[in-house]
Amino acid sequence: MPEPSDAAPDANEPSLEEQIAAYQREFQDLDPQVEQVVSALQRLNRRMNVAYGRQTATLGLSNAEWEVLKALVVSGAPYRLGPGELAKRLGLTPAAMTHRIDRMASEGLVTRERDENNRVRVIVELTREGREKWLETMRLSSVFEEDLLQDLSSEDRRHLGEVLTRLLRRVEDAQPDAEGRLNDLG
Repeated sequence: MPEPSDAAPDANEPSLEEQIAAYQREFQDLDPQVEQVVSALQRLNRRMNVAYGRQTATLGLSNAEWEVLKALVVSGAPYRLGPGELAKRLGLTPAAMTHRIDRMASEGLVTRERDENNRVRVIVELTREGREKWLETMRLSSVFEEDLLQDLSSEDRRHLGEVLTRLLRRVEDAQPDAEGRLNDLG
């Protein structure tokens, strides 16, 4: 019987062990250790996205809007970027970014104005309300993330962070440009 942490929350999804056994049955060259790591990361990512989506929804935000707020905050004060730069950072098409900015501007989370130095260029800026929504989301996320990692010691957390960062760098080195990834998906 699978451990509670490994049990599938949805009867339609097999446990990791069942999934790996099925893969090994169909593809004998499979390394079960590699598959366990990759499959666990994929499931964790999917479930965390659902959890974050529930949190942002309680604040009247979508995950997509959260990503824009985060990109603006990470850019640093005065929390301003052009729509093209935002689209590139988020791996979106310009049209998708424009739609997102339109929605967020109507909600008072960002403003969109012409650059005074270059009237062709548009600047998207985080509003006070947008920053407050970002802070509220960070507070909720911090509680969720601390709970998620509660069974790991400080050393375990440090080591896990280092290992995951190495994996992330390997993927980023193999797929260095977001635009190329978008083309691959289309």
